[in-house]
Amino acid sequence: MRKKGTVIEKEDVVIRFSGDSGDGMQLTGTLFSETAALYGNDLTTFPDYPAEIRAPQGTVGGVSGFQVHLGQSEIYTPGDYADVLVAMNPAAIRANIKWTKFGGTIIIDKDNFTEKNIEKAGYESDPVVEDNLDQYNLIEAPISSMVKEALKDLNLDPKTILRTKNMFALGMVYWLFDRKLKYTEQYLEKKFRSKPELIEANKIALHSGYYYAETIEALAPIRINPAPIAKGKYRNISGNTATAWGLLAAAEKSGLELFIGSYPITPATGILEELAARKDLGVKSFQAEDEIAGICSALGASFAGNLAVTTTSGPGLALKSEAIGLAVMTELPIVIVDVQRGGPSTGLPTKTEQADLLQALFGRNGESPVVVLAASTPTDCFRYAFEAARIAVEHMTPVILLTDGYLANGTEPWRVPAMKDLPEIHPPFASNKDLPYVPYKRDPEKLSRFWAVPGTPNMEHRIGGLEKTVKGTVSYVPENHELMVNLRNQKVARVAAKVPDLEVSGEEEGDLLVVGWGGSYGYRVMAVKELQAQGYRISNVTFNYINPLPGNVRDVFSRFKKIVVCELNLGQFANYLRMKYPEFHYEQITKVQGLPFTIKEIKEKCLKLL
Repeated sequence: MRKKGTVIEKEDVVIRFSGDSGDGMQLTGTLFSETAALYGNDLTTFPDYPAEIRAPQGTVGGVSGFQVHLGQSEIYTPGDYADVLVAMNPAAIRANIKWTKFGGTIIIDKDNFTEKNIEKAGYESDPVVEDNLDQYNLIEAPISSMVKEALKDLNLDPKTILRTKNMFALGMVYWLFDRKLKYTEQYLEKKFRSKPELIEANKIALHSGYYYAETIEALAPIRINPAPIAKGKYRNISGNTATAWGLLAAAEKSGLELFIGSYPITPATGILEELAARKDLGVKSFQAEDEIAGICSALGASFAGNLAVTTTSGPGLALKSEAIGLAVMTELPIVIVDVQRGGPSTGLPTKTEQADLLQALFGRNGESPVVVLAASTPTDCFRYAFEAARIAVEHMTPVILLTDGYLANGTEPWRVPAMKDLPEIHPPFASNKDLPYVPYKRDPEKLSRFWAVPGTPNMEHRIGGLEKTVKGTVSYVPENHELMVNLRNQKVARVAAKVPDLEVSGEEEGDLLVVGWGGSYGYRVMAVKELQAQGYRISNVTFNYINPLPGNVRDVFSRFKKIVVCELNLGQFANYLRMKYPEFHYEQITKVQGLPFTIKEIKEKCLKLL
């Protein structure tokens, strides 16, 4: 039974769960977002955690957070500021108070606000006083004490008991938003099916938190109705999982077996893990000893007639550059997924950035063109993973798909497409009518060569890293090299024939065009929508096809007085556009903090240009 009283109606709300890396905040946020998605809310999430496996407890550097933005209409971002902050220790307050709305609700585990923990978090005095927490709706809940009391009759050690604190906090938030406990209970039963005592302990903690919240006068229930959505089958999905599923769908529609050869690297490892688990769908996975072995194994699988994939992040892409050049020279199809993170070098392994763009476009020796695509949302990763595989196979070329840490780990509801609605993929296999087989004979329309799998009778041939003639013989003739270089460039350029036009969100002409690519999408959309509502003539475009670019770019740009490019780097896409379309002037909005943009940041900088 819910407590009687005033219910606050809201269109959307942002919740942030935060605590030590060992407090289970990633799981807590995931379970809440799954429950909200099942209820029918639209949502977007933002997991934020340190690079260390177990960062120093109680320190700001060790804080792990999970932000959920849910609503009754379409949600584009995880939100700029939290309406509700769950903070399990003082460090969580210090790390997140600036991202919490003034007057919002803060739920803390009062038991963890000891003198030692306050000092470790960098406070000189009580955070309640130092950060003026009395100006928020502060709920000081003795969470640790209450789980100890609730579980005292179970035969569990103190450490195990305290591990249920996150379930107590989750129960409180479930009551606050009138969400059922059923999904989380089912999860606990599945996760701990061999340890019934842990199922019981976590369920007790979950229910204890729920009923404790019911007794607090200061905690008013919040109602957010389900979002109107089209009929269909939905699930909550992360960008990495969506990428893996897009590749699985491409394998099905092409009739090829899927091979992934990868070295585990944050934040791309989830794709390898998801595909490695799908042996039931014929996936062949190889966890390589390094990045070079990963891509070379995939290239060998491509030579053998597979849909070949390798996954990586920034430093790994650098190591793969020579093998990508080999794929360009041999004209074998391969998909390279680069989940970008903060760099250079090891950089910020768990933080997001968009700074691999120029590396993807130009980071190889010689004239080495590849197709480059970029996904814009977690669910978008499915579409562009499928598209990357289609282009790679049908045009016999390497394709680099750029996502980023924010997209990879973030989640949102996704309408699962029917396989019949996805386009067929047509591998250009050589046939007997192509005999005698010539390895670099080309399709007259696409300029792609024909694919002959080793072992096919009468199709013996030679390919490799040395320059070849059309017949596959090694050649150092200057004119032949120039011919083959131009053919490889023209082949990639001809992909543009099927690249869709750039779509303008807003008026087709105006005072300011906001341009971006990749994970800045949702923040740009919301900033532009809010400025449009204020009467400004501002529009937005998103680039998903980076090389080749859409055919109508020049026409779109010419209809706006000013152009501003938003990206999480120091201006790589802006410089690329300057190279391609030098007749336009480009303003820039850049950020390299390991964090996504905020809507506020983009709005404020756009207003200065209007």
